[in-house]
Amino acid sequence: MAYDEKLAGRLRKALRGAGTVSEKKMFGGIAFMLNGNMCCGVINDLLMARVGPEAYSGALERPYARPMDFTKRPMKGYVYVEPGGLRSDDELREWVGRCVEFVRTLPEK
Repeated sequence: MAYDEKLAGRLRKALRGAGTVSEKKMFGGIAFMLNGNMCCGVINDLLMARVGPEAYSGALERPYARPMDFTKRPMKGYVYVEPGGLRSDDELREWVGRCVEFVRTLPEK
């Protein structure tokens, strides 16, 4: 399994009603697109959260969050959240809310 299917299912549920959501295989995992823009995703058992450049440093201060360094360089505006930070649905919804809030500022694709 390239990504945690259970976490992907929880993301699908958390994204209901956010807008036009689609899924795309990406980074060896799955990405959830909101109105054509990458919003969040799952790689292995990590949440990939697109929080945007302005919220990036604040997101990194959260427990279990770290820079998304898929390319061996941190991708500004994206963080990984480890499973310990996603135990409850409320914790996951909080992260998804951050992602949706940022992605809604982008033009639709």
